Amino acid sequence: QVQLVESGGGLVQAGGSLRLACAASGRTFNSYAVGWFRQAPGKEREFVSAISSSGNSIRVAGSVKGRFTISRDNAKNTVYLQIKSLEPEDTAVYFCAARVAYLRTSPDEYDYWGQGIQVTVSS
Repeated sequence: QVQLVESGGGLVQAGGSLRLACAASGRTFNSYAVGWFRQAPGKEREFVSAISSSGNSIRVAGSVKGRFTISRDNAKNTVYLQIKSLEPEDTAVYFCAARVAYLRTSPDEYDYWGQGIQVTVSS
């Protein structure tokens, strides 16, 4: 099993930047693919980005491509989501999730989830 904890969220102004972190426990973290998802009020949880266990494969949702960058540091058991040029539409609770083997983009294909962290973007 793996435990996940998100951090780095908060209130920012439109146009600003933010870096979210997903810290994981366990020495086998480097065996897990990790995805980021977000859920805004009244909307379904949507895929944002994902990275393979090695970091060699990356997927980014078309809605955020060019502004969101995912990376991982397996030595620190942490996956990051760098967000640039934040927009009010980015306001949501952001979750990280992990699964064994190859990365996926559907939330129901992930086994372990963090509690989520709020990102609020003001105009």
